[in-house]
Amino acid sequence: MFGLGIGEVLIILVIAFLLFGPKQLPEVARQVGKAVKGFKDTAEDLRKSVEPELNMIQQEVKMVEQDFQASLKDAEEQINAVTAPTEKQADSKGSNNQA
Repeated sequence: MFGLGIGEVLIILVIAFLLFGPKQLPEVARQVGKAVKGFKDTAEDLRKSVEPELNMIQQEVKMVEQDFQASLKDAEEQINAVTAPTEKQADSKGSNNQA
């Protein structure tokens, strides 16, 4: 529970008992319980509203990454197409010089 051990929880309960007394302690506990429940509900609502947006952003990032990879592949193919004739000419000149 919130990373607290049994010893810490007992100390908190004793301090709460001393501060509020036996008559007010149940009411304080109810209020704390309501506050924790409200916090959990708010966190869940926030998660539900943010999660779809995050999923959509992740899908968009994947699409951009795929487009980028395709563009890189196209650019590489174009570079290879341009440099291939030049390399063939260099290879043929090199083999003529060796002969």
